[in-house]
Amino acid sequence: MLLAVENLHAHYDKSHVLHGVRMHVDAGEIVCLLGRNGVGKSTTLKTIMGLMAPSRGRVTFKGADIAGLPAYRIARLGLGYVPEERRIFPTITVRENLLMGLKVGRSRPRGWTVDRVYEFFPRLKEREGQRAGTLSGGEQQMLTIGRTLMGDPELLLVDEPTEGLAPMIVEQVERILSEIHRGGTPVLLVEQAMETAMALAQRVYVMSKGQIVFSGSVTELGANDAVRKQYLEV
Repeated sequence: MLLAVENLHAHYDKSHVLHGVRMHVDAGEIVCLLGRNGVGKSTTLKTIMGLMAPSRGRVTFKGADIAGLPAYRIARLGLGYVPEERRIFPTITVRENLLMGLKVGRSRPRGWTVDRVYEFFPRLKEREGQRAGTLSGGEQQMLTIGRTLMGDPELLLVDEPTEGLAPMIVEQVERILSEIHRGGTPVLLVEQAMETAMALAQRVYVMSKGQIVFSGSVTELGANDAVRKQYLEV
């Protein structure tokens, strides 16, 4: 078990957002956390990543308790985070944004380089000298993923990577995440689109009102009409 979340609670001020979340990711998996907008999916990732402090519960990564650690320490342990907001640096170039993802004090050989990122994202190679703020939404998403990969994550947390993208770009992002996974990087993916989860994941969790209401394989979710209708379909 690479990542384990046990009885995780979190608050925004007095608002209780996460209610005892339990989930795990094993080495070699793509796991998807599904649910409608506003149910706590992004908060779950932020709490795992140390961007929010849990009010109760336990998060372990490679057997070490990381709950409540600052985000920079969690990142150095091997977790990579692709935020929904992308958070690129708009006034510097694509290449400079990628180099911002490098981590100091590495204890293992480097797996991801700028050239390897360009192999996955040839569009970024074409625009490496361009200011990042001038990229399209899909290109910015590629840049955010590439910058996170430059830190050589042992587990990639990806928040709503297809949100607001054209269908053709969604297909590209799905293909790239699948290739990253096949290259040896496990992925915990937050999504609203069940089609993306079914295309990529081995296992899924469904969240509603800050709680996990379903866990199982994509096949089991596909066969469960009641869960899909109650928690996923519009």
